[in-house]
Order: sequence, then C-alpha cells, then structure tokens
Amino acid sequence: MQQRPHLIADARLLDLDDLGAQHVEQLRRERPRNDLAEIKDADFVESFRHGLFTIPFIMWQGILHDRARADNQRGRSGANYLEGAPTMLTIDAQVHAYERDHAGRPWVAKLHGPDEVTGQDMVAAMDAVGVDGALLVSPWTMYRYDAGYALEVYRDYPDRFALIKPVDPADPGVADTVADWADTDGAVAIRLMIADEFMSAGSEAGIDLVLKSAAGHGLPVNILCWGQLARAKELAARHPDTLLVIDHLGLKQPFEPPVPDAPFSDLQNLLELADHQNIAVKISGACTLSREPYPYNDIWDPLCRIFDAFGFGRCMWGTDWTRAVEFLTYSQGVEPFRLSDRISDVDRAALMGQSLAKIYKWSPVKR
Repeated sequence: MQQRPHLIADARLLDLDDLGAQHVEQLRRERPRNDLAEIKDADFVESFRHGLFTIPFIMWQGILHDRARADNQRGRSGANYLEGAPTMLTIDAQVHAYERDHAGRPWVAKLHGPDEVTGQDMVAAMDAVGVDGALLVSPWTMYRYDAGYALEVYRDYPDRFALIKPVDPADPGVADTVADWADTDGAVAIRLMIADEFMSAGSEAGIDLVLKSAAGHGLPVNILCWGQLARAKELAARHPDTLLVIDHLGLKQPFEPPVPDAPFSDLQNLLELADHQNIAVKISGACTLSREPYPYNDIWDPLCRIFDAFGFGRCMWGTDWTRAVEFLTYSQGVEPFRLSDRISDVDRAALMGQSLAKIYKWSPVKR
C-alpha cells in the first residue's frame, strides 16, 4: 500500500500549536473505536525545528479550514490558507468498464448502461470530478468470469485502477484460479456472487474453498449477497481469517427507476454483521436508493447507522458506475459525499479513499 507522506507546514503562519491540539481533541471525540489508541499528539507534531511542524496528510485540510474560518470571523479573508493545499485521496470502490458487444469478446447478457464504457471513458469521467483511482470490477453480466478486458484497461492505466475478478465456486479448479489471480499484476481481490439469482448447480460446495484460498493468498473477497446477509454472517464466522467485503451495502439496488418503496428494508440484517471484524462494507451505489432528487439527502440517516455500526475504517464509498446511469451522472454519485455535513472531514477522507487503501493494500497515484 502506498503511504501518504507527511507534509511540512509553517507553524508560525498557521498557529498549528493551537489548531493541531484542537484537531487531536476533535478526533478523540469523533473516533471512539478501533483507531483511538493511535491518535496521539505525536502523530500531529512529530518535530519542531525552526518553526516547522510535521503533520499527517489527513489533518492538513481541517487545520487550514479552521484557520480560514477563524480569519473570516475576524473579518479577514482566509482564502490564501486554502490556496494550493493538497486534497484528499479519492478512490471509487466500484466501477465497470466494457467494450461494445463484438465477436471477439461477445457479451453473455446486456448490462444496464451505455453501449460501451471503455477504460478511456472511465478515466475521463473520473478526471472530470477529481477521482484519483478506482477498483475496476470485471462485469459479471457481460463477461462472467473472464476478466480479459479489465486486464487490458489496467495495462493502459496501471496508476488509476486495481482489479477485481468474479470467480466461479462451481469450478473444480477455482483454487488454482484464485492462486493465478493473486499473482496477476493489478489484482487486489476476487468476487463471489451468492445472491440466489447468481448461484448455479455445484456453487455451494465451492464457496468455502474460495474463501479459504483467498485467505491463503491475502485477497479480500467481495460478496454480492443481497437477500443472503444471514449467509454472509455464517461465512464470516466460519472463515475468520478471510476479509469479506459486502457489495452495495448488502441491499438489492435497482437497475432502472423507480426506486423501491422501502430500499433500506434489509438494513438491520446488514448491521448485525458489524460484530464480525473481518467484514467491511462498500457504500456503493447508495444514491440509487434515494427517493429524493439530488443531493439525495434521505440516504444519510440509514448510512449513518452503517457508519456507527462498522466504523469508517470498514466503510468505503463507491458509485457502482455504470450500473447507476439511469439514476444519476457520475458527478452526482461523487459530490453528495464530498459536500455532506453529516460526516466530519476526517471521516470523509477515510470513507472516500483511506479505508479502501488499507483494506485492499493499494492506492492510485494522486492526481
């Protein structure tokens, strides 16, 4: 995993001795679980030489915004503090890319969306809204277990994408498939489709083998499991050394309007998985569950219940582009999470990139 460097700031200009201490206390209040023990003053002020402090990347924005806010309250402009400041790393937890249907790589079935979304198209969409990278999930609907096109995209854009491939638990050679994928450049995880409509004869017996093999190779396993959250809970208990990532909040999401009357009706079954520390959740496609127009404010109460249960260290934002095209633009899948005041800037940075980088041990090149 690529580590973010520490950044140097002039304490004499930014009053970091005061503002840094404020952020330490803010974090201690907001992050009561898991990483609390790691939050120490030394993380924010590592050295003091000639008026310079060394501070971590994730605190930079908050400190500058605090200084700008304080200056504005005093009737002075704080814009210069924000000018040129680094922005948080933004990583989309799930996107798809695919070619037009053609004889050389025919589709098995049609996916909701444009006739094609090439790797170049996906990069252009990300660049337009400042998304640094994404997990490129080979689309099962079109290509089933063939990740050939995703591999082509990765060869063209190795600094923007990491790869996830669906595997077939009914395949007697699935353990070898997992081993080969683990040795593939750009590969960071595999995917299991255990919702009823994706299971085939013989799939059941291979699921445990897939999970055991993935753990042996250090690969997280993404699980599409709407309607099967109780099954995911059983699998997590049976395979405590395997990291399971629940796709799309574990909820069935629509491919086209209308949104269901109660899109979060199965939420409690997801929350019951939180006690298993080997489960993380993709907050992917969440905007397609909204019954309100942009910026989809009605999704935040259920999302905050997920954040409270799992902690931001196990939650990862994503768009599930291009499945979501009937509901919103790519930008509309990004901006509500950047702009919402329901989460702090520190937690936003975790949700929109940092947690993913830790879970998948991968990070794109900052744009």
